[in-house]
Amino acid sequence: MKKDRLLWADDEIDLLKPHILFLEDRGYEVVTVCSGQDAIEAAREAAFDLIFLDENMPGLSGLEVLAVIKEAHPTVPVVMITKSEDEGIMNQAIGSKIADYLIKPVNPNQILLSLKKNLHKNQIVTETTASGYQQEFMKIGTQIGDSLTIDDWKDLYKKLVHWELELASSPTGMTELLTAQKTEANQKFCKFIKQNYETWLSQPESPDRPLMSPDIFKKNLFPLLDEGEKVFFILIDNFRWDQWQTVKDLLSELFTFQEDLYYSILPTATQYARNAIFSGLMPVQIEKMFPEFWVDEDSEDGKNLNEAPLIQTQMERFRKKHTFTYHKINESVFGEKLLQSFNQFDRHPLNVIVFNFVDMLSHARTDSKMMRELASNEAAYRSLTRSWFQHSTALEFFRKIAAKGYKIVLTTDHGTIRINNAVKVIGNKGVNANLRYKLGKNMTYNPKEVFEMTNPQKFGLPSPNVSTHYIFAQNADFFAYPNNYNYYASYYTDTFQHGGISMEEMMIPLITLSPK
Repeated sequence: MKKDRLLWADDEIDLLKPHILFLEDRGYEVVTVCSGQDAIEAAREAAFDLIFLDENMPGLSGLEVLAVIKEAHPTVPVVMITKSEDEGIMNQAIGSKIADYLIKPVNPNQILLSLKKNLHKNQIVTETTASGYQQEFMKIGTQIGDSLTIDDWKDLYKKLVHWELELASSPTGMTELLTAQKTEANQKFCKFIKQNYETWLSQPESPDRPLMSPDIFKKNLFPLLDEGEKVFFILIDNFRWDQWQTVKDLLSELFTFQEDLYYSILPTATQYARNAIFSGLMPVQIEKMFPEFWVDEDSEDGKNLNEAPLIQTQMERFRKKHTFTYHKINESVFGEKLLQSFNQFDRHPLNVIVFNFVDMLSHARTDSKMMRELASNEAAYRSLTRSWFQHSTALEFFRKIAAKGYKIVLTTDHGTIRINNAVKVIGNKGVNANLRYKLGKNMTYNPKEVFEMTNPQKFGLPSPNVSTHYIFAQNADFFAYPNNYNYYASYYTDTFQHGGISMEEMMIPLITLSPK
């Protein structure tokens, strides 16, 4: 096994002999020099895994040596050691991206801790993560079997996402085990939804009903507005809990968070779930009360063109006098224009902004080989979401909102799941194209493989025809027709889709952000 090679530069290196022996006893190879110039030459002639650098040496100072070494070897961690507690020196060293900063006298354990932090952190984290998940494995398995309530399921899903993120950042070989647990959880979750979904809709005031899409404005937004708060309601389409966990550190300096999950209605698709949020109604109610704002599945019109009018209907129904703005951002150019006129938002207590990038990303990944390569797995999909959020106008909106002292209610209309199992469905030309839900008449399928709604109105859904019924894919299934079955099964496997029943699609973020 290769020894880690260290360079230690200090003009009093002889006094550090006990430290050197301590490190050599632990398997490190230590090269010592007595000046900054010698350190530069040693680093030029040989490769080192880490460099200890005294700040105050005759000739070149530690900071001068640091600049030369960092230019030649930017990835080698350098630990600055100094007698001085001068804040200016400390700031310069940190600004030069040192790995650590130690103040003399240092003891051997301080040195060892710095080495572990900078050379062995990933290995230690990986081992600790593996041990932690092993200890949690049985508890999670028991929880999957015992989850009976809406809060049980939220807690379980958060826990699974936590370990998914931990294992992804510290590969342990246990990812497959977690994936199997997540699959088992989704199977049980689908049974939970099938057993309870109709009751939730028939008893909207029941304490056993979760917060759902039509409830968001009434229960989470209106109370803030009625208290005189200025609020931005920001909806990021297709935004899952794991994606929120991936970006929230970018906002932690600006806001404090009140985090929760709520349940999307079925289908977990924009036309249904987002319109339910903005109207405060189930889809069948929208169709009956505001037919001019409802677009049928077979219409060529856009399914989400009436969001601002639907918000207005909800305001009027609840007798709210708050004025609002509504903007949908599909591309950065429009976002930049809105930022330039940001002061316009001051005139309204409520400003609604919809960001469509994540939804566009999931569709692009389906259709583009390049995007499939860029988002080849869940971790890469999260990484692309973070990159977009960090470098798009979205983050700048959050910064400006925080500077104004306004609150944000951040949410989504539905999540998405990576599908991998094709289920055969036979239908006529009138059946819709979505892979995770179908509606129509005379469809043929295996009832055991789907969640079927033969009486859509009981589930808050419109019926274009008397015999129309809905079916929903479960777990990571998706629907494919017998014609060219193998081609479509192969083409859509491992793509991210929505519309059906899964934890990822139905349990979605609802975050209140308060500016610091």
